[in-house]
Amino acid sequence: MAPTIWIDGQYYDKANAKVSVFDHGLLYGDGVFEGIRVYDRRVFRLDKHLDRLYHSAKGAWLEIPMTKAELRRLVEEAVAKSGLVDAYIRLLVTRGVGDLGLDPRKCVRPSIILIVDSIVLWPADRYEKGLTCLTAATPINHRESLSPRIKSLNYLSHILAKVEGIAAGVDEVIMLDISGYVAEASGMNVFAVTNGTLKTPPAYAGILRGVTRDAVIELAREATYGIEEVPLNRYDLYTADEVFFTGTAAEIVGVTKLDARVIGAGVPGPVTKQLSKRFKALATRGD
Repeated sequence: MAPTIWIDGQYYDKANAKVSVFDHGLLYGDGVFEGIRVYDRRVFRLDKHLDRLYHSAKGAWLEIPMTKAELRRLVEEAVAKSGLVDAYIRLLVTRGVGDLGLDPRKCVRPSIILIVDSIVLWPADRYEKGLTCLTAATPINHRESLSPRIKSLNYLSHILAKVEGIAAGVDEVIMLDISGYVAEASGMNVFAVTNGTLKTPPAYAGILRGVTRDAVIELAREATYGIEEVPLNRYDLYTADEVFFTGTAAEIVGVTKLDARVIGAGVPGPVTKQLSKRFKALATRGD
């Protein structure tokens, strides 16, 4: 099924959906976005995604030219129009069309782009067997140069880390901060499980606070697992019973090898599997 695409007030098919070469989102990565999931025609935690989008925009001195209520209705309309039962939404707000200079004041009006489509990150067997990973040499951006709380269009550091993984023939990478602590994967949050306690880097440590990450923390607490938001190093991952990633597109996926070290039993562990099952139930309920 073809994607449903809306740009600044009009729907387009894929062949005709275009933006100006003078859009500062293209020229400078000047914009913000959200990735959102649809399960059984219901948008998962749309309000939380919209809150984060508007906070990102405010942090980037970007005025979204629609109210949250208007944008919410647009997302729901586009999902219904797509006809997809399960889908992935990419919602972007760019600075808009300007000139070849950096000055954002030259951009008269921000642009809103909404795409409803499907997404597959890995074959289904990766969720059964787990991912192979390496630690990327490319670190995440320093949190004082570009706040990780701003989900911006500039993902070049994460793409360069991903390229390292592609060159090495692994499924995914883990990125560190400039101090050498574990931060996140190329587009996902990281959890380690040790003795029934989930450990994950704290939000203040320079990571994006994921909507799926927060949902998994809620589910883990309901299941009476311990939760610690603490700095982690690679040793903590190597010696964990289980490691898994969370993300809107990825959902929950286990890591079974990191830097040639086998994690736990070498297969996604019982905590990963239980939380994945709980997450699927939560997502299909639409909570």
